[in-house]
This record gives sequence, C-alpha cells and structure tokens, in this order.
Amino acid sequence: MRLTRFTDLALRVLMRLAVENEELPTTREVAATMEVPYTHTAKVVARLQHLGLIEARRGRGGGLALTPAGRTASVGALVRDLEGDGDVVDCDGTVPCPLRGACVLRGALRRAQEAFFAALDPLTVDGLVAAPTGPLLLGISGGGRSRTEGPATEGRMAD
Repeated sequence: MRLTRFTDLALRVLMRLAVENEELPTTREVAATMEVPYTHTAKVVARLQHLGLIEARRGRGGGLALTPAGRTASVGALVRDLEGDGDVVDCDGTVPCPLRGACVLRGALRRAQEAFFAALDPLTVDGLVAAPTGPLLLGISGGGRSRTEGPATEGRMAD
C-alpha cells in the first residue's frame, strides 16, 4: 500500500511539531524546513487542526503546536482517517471489473490493507519521534534556533 502525499505530509508535520520544545513554528517555516509547497502544508495544517491534533496560535508569539491528543494519536487511526476506507483497487470503476462478483483478490487486498493499518495502530506520534528519530529531526528542523535569529518576528502569525 502506498500513502498519499497528503497523509505523508501530515505525518511529517506532526513529527516536526512533536520535537519542538518552546518554539512555535509557523506553517511557512514548517513548509520551508520540509521543502514542500506552503499551499500543501497549509491544507494539511487545516485538516490536522480540524482533527484536534494541532492548534494554530495567531499574533506575536504565535505558531503551530501539537495538542495532547496529537501526541498520543494512533498513527493507524490517523492514516485510516486521512486515507479513507476505500478499496486498494477500484473494482467498481467506470468500467467495472468483470470478475468483481467472484474475485478472491479483492478480499485478500482488503485484508492486507487492514493488516497494514493494524500494524500502525500501536504507534503514536510521540513514539515516532523517540530516539534516534527525534534528535535527528530536531537537528534538521532548526529547533535549537532562537526566535530572534533570522527575519523580524514582529506581528508573527501561524500563517
């Protein structure tokens, strides 16, 4: 099974925010750190905020923060939610498969998909950033940087 770019980015945003100590990065900063378009990141942030996994604070000192629910969220449940519960193959598409009524493959693929999700169920976002991943992620995220370094932060918003 292959995750959509949206789900992949959502997991990386959550991991990025999970390693932050006091910094509250903006959506633009997260997008720049991960080298992905701001517009894609903004859509992911909006969805994660809607799910209650992150909060966006506006104004001076604002930015993105992982919520307690975001820290303990099951990766399996999150992937199920973001990917949807559609079948791996589209047997009922524009041109329906003539085997769909008696196909063994469709059921096997559904079981494989559920096994994939089940393997992710015990993982949490906090678990994803445990050593050695967290320290490495912190090193590439600029987590040790002071807010006053770089461009002025006056009027900072979550973007």
